[in-house]
Amino acid sequence: MTTRAQTTVVDLAGVVQGIVLVTIPALSTILTDPGHYALTSAQYGVMFAPQVLAAIAAALAGAGLARRHGTHAVYLAGLACSLVSMVLLLASAAVMHQQHVAYPLLLAATAFLGAGFGLAVPALNSLAAAFHPANVDRAVLILNALLGLGTALAPVFVAVFVGLGFWWGLPILSTLLLIALLAVSARLPMHSGARSAAAATGGPLPARFWLYLAFALLYGICETVNGNWAQLDMTTSVGASTTTAALALTAFWAMVTLGRLLFAAITRWLPARATFHLLPFALAGVFAIIAALPRGHDVQGVLAFGAAGLCCSALLPLTISFGQGELTGLSATVAGGVIAAYQLGYGIAAFGSGPLVSAGTPLSHLYAIAAFVAIAMGLLSFAVAHRQRSPRTLHPAPAPAHAPITRSG
Repeated sequence: MTTRAQTTVVDLAGVVQGIVLVTIPALSTILTDPGHYALTSAQYGVMFAPQVLAAIAAALAGAGLARRHGTHAVYLAGLACSLVSMVLLLASAAVMHQQHVAYPLLLAATAFLGAGFGLAVPALNSLAAAFHPANVDRAVLILNALLGLGTALAPVFVAVFVGLGFWWGLPILSTLLLIALLAVSARLPMHSGARSAAAATGGPLPARFWLYLAFALLYGICETVNGNWAQLDMTTSVGASTTTAALALTAFWAMVTLGRLLFAAITRWLPARATFHLLPFALAGVFAIIAALPRGHDVQGVLAFGAAGLCCSALLPLTISFGQGELTGLSATVAGGVIAAYQLGYGIAAFGSGPLVSAGTPLSHLYAIAAFVAIAMGLLSFAVAHRQRSPRTLHPAPAPAHAPITRSG
């Protein structure tokens, strides 16, 4: 029988994983500051390549590991990887002026961060579903909202710690939270039945499966242009302070979470399929506004990034919902494939944009390019959701216990 302690730990782990996931991107202004790490835009972008590769590898390997060792072990391994990531980030802070030492530590930190995400987050989705068998949809929605809450809190903490004069307070906080979570989680029986789950369906994948992956890849690019580059755009293009730039990133992640709850609540009046078609084009318009923001318009920048978060909020969950609804025999494969494609899009935007910026491309132009990516995503939405019913819920239907479902943001 599930206890309150088990469900509380899963919910808290969602918040902590959200904070940890955004800790490094939230420190973007510190990492590129000449007085701190002095990374170039290209170095900052490439820094996320290990994270993407490790996250994809961990997500793909997680199902097999859960069948052999159990979801609890995979979840603990994910927390341990995240803890190593934060320790490496703190170690890099001690040598940040020696870039030949600090940068390899940062690369290792992002690699462990990706592995932690790829292992822990799918396991948390499985545990949330297993702990609430009578109300799986609500449990998964709450977990993903809590993940989003964590991602929104990280930039707030950065602003607070930078204001107090010790930016490294956030990785210290993340480290302490992970240690406490590991200590509590190791003692609790947390199993989802993954050991007995059936193996993934074999055979060739239908052509429409790849449409979902293409949409998720484009979405990953659009989300990451905001999540990883918003603060730098605010400080360099708009001329905002570090605190205001952190507020813009907070607005983005907060609206990703609130938007998901909003669109779930209004599906009776605005069908999910209409939401799926409208949001990419709205996002393209927001990107155009961000690209045209003149210097000194700090408030408008914060509002624009909040609007971008609202436009992003429902797209990834709906992609998995439509896929699982259509390809019912491939539920786990759809969820895992979409997450892997999303991570690939994350990688393209995270470290593919760096060389462009270093070559002299203004960040405002990056958002103009992202507007065209959002338009392409909008056009693709009609192929993805062609003649499909709107899902009853805005979040993914529960997949088998060993399958990754989704992450916030």
